[in-house]
Amino acid sequence: MADEYARQLDITRGQVVQEVGWDEDADSSISESIESVLGENLLEDDTDEICDVVLMWFRDEDGDLVDGLVDAVRPLDESGRVWLMTPATGRPGAIETGVIAESAQLAGLVQTASERLGDWQGSCLVQRGSTRK
Repeated sequence: MADEYARQLDITRGQVVQEVGWDEDADSSISESIESVLGENLLEDDTDEICDVVLMWFRDEDGDLVDGLVDAVRPLDESGRVWLMTPATGRPGAIETGVIAESAQLAGLVQTASERLGDWQGSCLVQRGSTRK
């Protein structure tokens, strides 16, 4: 189904979703699934809008994950969440689970869910004190 990935990420029509870190290796079917459910394009890196969800593509060679997460939180609504998309274990650019947890904590985030989406692993991160998935 076209909206399967969006459903796995609990993204629904009416939400505002920003996509950051997209590159040629990212799975465009995940982005397209979300756009299909939203009925509009994902917002780009440079948006000033407050977002419900930030879809963040990140690979080991992309730099400091803590810095990336801090930047991703800036446009988030207080009850918003970051879906950190990293290459699945064993794939080039994969990030160890412990590194994700530690980086999230340092950025003021807590992981609430994890989903496998094709060759990518999605980690749902929320701001401390939020109960949202």
